[in-house]
Amino acid sequence: MANANVMDKIVSLAKRRGFVFQSSEIYGGLGSVWDYGPLGVELKKNLKERWWRSMVYQRDDIEGVDAAILMHPKVWEASGHVSGFSDPLVDCKQCKNRFRADDPRLKGTPGEPDGQCPACGNKGTLTAPRMFNLMFKTFMGPVEEQAAVVYLRPETAQGIYVNYLNVLQSSRQKIPFGIAQIGKAFRNEITPGNFTFRTREFEQMEMQFFVKPGEDERWFEEWRAARMQWHADLGITAAKLRFHQHTSDELAHYAKAAFDIEYEFPFGWHEFEGIHNRTDFDLGRHQEHSGKKLEYLDTVTNTRFLPYIIETSLGADRLALVTLVDAYHEEEVEGESRVVLRFLPSIAPIKVGVFPLVKKDGMPEVATRIAADLRHHFTVFYDDGGSIGRRYRRQDEAGTPFGVTVDGQTTEDQTVTVRDRDTLQQDRIAMDQLVGYLQARLAG
Repeated sequence: MANANVMDKIVSLAKRRGFVFQSSEIYGGLGSVWDYGPLGVELKKNLKERWWRSMVYQRDDIEGVDAAILMHPKVWEASGHVSGFSDPLVDCKQCKNRFRADDPRLKGTPGEPDGQCPACGNKGTLTAPRMFNLMFKTFMGPVEEQAAVVYLRPETAQGIYVNYLNVLQSSRQKIPFGIAQIGKAFRNEITPGNFTFRTREFEQMEMQFFVKPGEDERWFEEWRAARMQWHADLGITAAKLRFHQHTSDELAHYAKAAFDIEYEFPFGWHEFEGIHNRTDFDLGRHQEHSGKKLEYLDTVTNTRFLPYIIETSLGADRLALVTLVDAYHEEEVEGESRVVLRFLPSIAPIKVGVFPLVKKDGMPEVATRIAADLRHHFTVFYDDGGSIGRRYRRQDEAGTPFGVTVDGQTTEDQTVTVRDRDTLQQDRIAMDQLVGYLQARLAG
């Protein structure tokens, strides 16, 4: 597959099969805002549940929270977002397009007669660079006045930091321990794009791990390895995953060390998870601005210290895109081409398709009963429209790992055919053993 058009094919499939739709499409759409359809919402939910299970349920040293999107504006002053979360931008007065001041397409000097707009080609129409804050601003209360300004959070991490003491005291955890959260964040991105990769509304899965200073480097390496292994266990192609270490020029002002986990998309290598050693910067800033002591008391040594923080920050939307792109395959089967999404079965939106071979001889009734029974255990799609081959192809495009077909033999011996999405192997299974068979295959 040529990279030039594979993303176009994936975007088309995503709409056709109900993974992702353009937001407000009937009104012409809203730029870089996307809605998840019936299959997309299931895929994303499965990924979030898998992450939450690995972070919170399978460990005894991580607790969960769900902080509010709206927070006290002083939170963002303390974090540095109000003063530093901005980019210099240039506007074209003619075509109204907006560009980052460091956009390589800009020619000449913005704000001067030789400045040329890369969109409309006019000279002298570019404004001088102006700072533009990436946070969405709104007003709390009925009157739009400056005192009531609040922000839609640009990240979920700050909600964890301001609740650090609450969680520590209520859960009776001890350092080292972590706090996990899944939630929406908002950034007024200047150059969004590449489908759902960079959007203005997105969902984050973040975990902040609080450690004793001096032990931070060991925990940083442990979490770096653990996060890469998690993605490998998800079935993502190993050759398309790599680490990118931030250089001294790339490091955020609060970071001691940072690595990105990158995936090779059709549009190049890009980051979808970050592992950062944030030192004690965040708790130190919030302690300073709030006046609340956030130090940890080590009862063994009777010493106090501000914990260092090891952060793992994963974009839920980017992870869903990674799994969608990585699962996409085009292949020839018995002289016919098919498109198949080879999701790890446990994260597939639909687990089982159920099909009567024909609409007669009692097959639809038996298939309907089987589908109803399976729905107690799995997500199921019932389909009796078109040829059986066409129905298989539709479920291949949805990434459904197993297809159950009721045929003439079913009424004779109470067995059905189970088709494997990837191998195309068909097994004959007794109806009363179907649930156990599928459970074992999905677990494997």
